[in-house]
Amino acid sequence: MSLTRRSALGLMAGAVFAPSIVRAQSFPARPISLVVPYPAGGPTDAIARFVAQEMSSSIGQNVLVDNRAGASGAVGTRAVAHGAADGYTIVFGNNQTHGNNMFLLKEPGYDAVKDFAPLCGVGAFEHAFVVRNDLPAKTIAELVALAKAEPGKLNYGSTGVGSGSHLAMELFMQRTGIKMTHVPFRGAAPLVQEIVGGRIDIANSTLPSVLEQINAGTMRALALASPERNPRAKDIPTLREQGVSNADADSWAAFFAPAATPAPVLDQLSKAVMAAIAKPAITESILKLGFTLKVRDPDTFRPYHLQEIATWKQIIADAGVKPE
Repeated sequence: MSLTRRSALGLMAGAVFAPSIVRAQSFPARPISLVVPYPAGGPTDAIARFVAQEMSSSIGQNVLVDNRAGASGAVGTRAVAHGAADGYTIVFGNNQTHGNNMFLLKEPGYDAVKDFAPLCGVGAFEHAFVVRNDLPAKTIAELVALAKAEPGKLNYGSTGVGSGSHLAMELFMQRTGIKMTHVPFRGAAPLVQEIVGGRIDIANSTLPSVLEQINAGTMRALALASPERNPRAKDIPTLREQGVSNADADSWAAFFAPAATPAPVLDQLSKAVMAAIAKPAITESILKLGFTLKVRDPDTFRPYHLQEIATWKQIIADAGVKPE
């Protein structure tokens, strides 16, 4: 029985695509590793664990959180970029790991766009301006006036050079024409302790990292660097409400897989992540952290991702922050 040329080509094409189809149909056949490129215990880690737990129930395989901290999130992110592109290793990244590191590290070891495929944009950590309780500034206008009276005297803390809290404050200083002295820390915990202790004047920190202290009255919040007020902190006005525009600085977060992962597997993972976040119990747990949910599917997230990279690349250049 002879084969026509068209039939032969069809069989050849089927043979080429068959392995990926089989892999997709059998996926997942073993546990999935969800890399969090930061230490355990923070809000990023908490969100990843909420989603991992729900995904484990829905896909029939354990999704195990793997904390791989170091180099501003580059260590864990790099490991995923160069790992097997089979869907069994994904990463929960953010504007630092999949954006600013491209311009703040001399050799990040990966390309945030070319090496990754987005699975789901989750939303953002809003930044809150918080001050020590005895700082004589109750509003953003009073803070600006205080800073202009003695340029450089006020100090501000951040979670590290090039971190979201550092760059958000650089943006604010550019927009208001003030100058303050930068004091970087290794993470949010020591920064929060220094503000509570009255040794740091101000910080533009992510809301989840300071919400508990704001509610407890151990520090004061002046503003949110976000377009709208947060439902979990309704009494904190935005910068826009206080006359400062173009200084919003949300720190977004998203799930990614290696770019070469087969499309059917990417689709399956994307749907599983979005379904997990949509569960009412998971949604409520994430919102309680002070995180703002804005779920974006891969097609919607890609242009947003590119625009964010372009925006912060310019801010980094204007601030004169050099790669390390």
